[in-house]
Amino acid sequence: MITLIRRGTVFAPQPLGVKDILICGDRVGAVVESGSVRVEGCPVKTIEAEGLTVMPGIIDSHVHLLGGGGEGGPSTRAPEIQVEDIIRSGVTTVIGCLGTDGVTRHVSSLLAKARALEVEGVSAFIFIGSYELPVQTLTGSVRSDLALIDKVIGAGEIAVSDHRSSQPTFEEIARLAAECRVGGMLGGKAGVLHLHLGSGARKLELLFRLRAETEIPSSQVIPTHTNRNRPLLEEGLRWVQSGGWADLTAGTDPEEESDADVSVETALRLAQERGAPVERFTVSSDSNGSLPVFNDRGELTGLTIASQDTLLRTFRSLVGRNILSLEEAARLFALNPARFYKLDRKGEIAPGKDADLIFLDAGLELRAVIARGAEMMAGSRLLAHGTFRRT
Repeated sequence: MITLIRRGTVFAPQPLGVKDILICGDRVGAVVESGSVRVEGCPVKTIEAEGLTVMPGIIDSHVHLLGGGGEGGPSTRAPEIQVEDIIRSGVTTVIGCLGTDGVTRHVSSLLAKARALEVEGVSAFIFIGSYELPVQTLTGSVRSDLALIDKVIGAGEIAVSDHRSSQPTFEEIARLAAECRVGGMLGGKAGVLHLHLGSGARKLELLFRLRAETEIPSSQVIPTHTNRNRPLLEEGLRWVQSGGWADLTAGTDPEEESDADVSVETALRLAQERGAPVERFTVSSDSNGSLPVFNDRGELTGLTIASQDTLLRTFRSLVGRNILSLEEAARLFALNPARFYKLDRKGEIAPGKDADLIFLDAGLELRAVIARGAEMMAGSRLLAHGTFRRT
């Protein structure tokens, strides 16, 4: 299938101006001056994009594909994500993880869900494991999972500084990071250790020790939920300033934030003030994970669920508040995770890259989505549906 997108204002993520984009199958074939492409001898689908911004699809690097939660018992297990929810959020690539519950949810099921989403049109990868150590694996070891299973790109989310964690020792974390590194090398992957950060007093202590006491590079590990509270964010900024990467969780409204719940907008303003490069941050949704509230005794007092639509809301807010330019926001939500997780065909609109594109109007509202060359949304109307279509 050949598709020609005409007269879109392209952020690739660098601003290219008004261009035509030629898609051949599931890849970008060319990005050229408008009107300069002619295709003869085969059918061509033409999409008019005049007046729309075209940028790479969002990469959501922390999604509970099977649903998260369970801290309040079986009825608090969050539901699985559906492909419709993903596309409506402008997301074309997801990285799935388990969470607190590694008992009723399993890595094999997570892998099956990722493969199902691929069939339904989006790109999907997974972390093996859950909050606890030892890590659940598919082949018997983290190293061999990374080397042998295409969808596995790291281990996580392993909980640290959290009362729900298995209280891993430094030696256990160091050993796991080493397994991720070597397995990633053997499999030609990032081999990332993805660490869930809770609100515990130790914060990023294990990460700084990993840097100081081992030969494992900082780029092998990424903490998530680093904007959970202000003290944790301060350590996260210091981690990034000294060469690491950090993941921020979208969802907190900047008008309602507090020191106990910091928005992505505030986190990135602080990063700019402190000289922590935005190029080493990613933003994820924690979608379909539960958002439990615990009191000082560790008792569950409330529970909601995270949604993937927070990503586009945060994108619009960052641009609208002049915290980031449109190019910088496109890098943050697409190119940064593509580079960190070594998804070499993702995050850019360029020849040879996967044709993962989203189309935004003047108000940065989502109007269309193409994932791996296929139209998933057009004219704000959802075209993609899962196998068990919702009625």
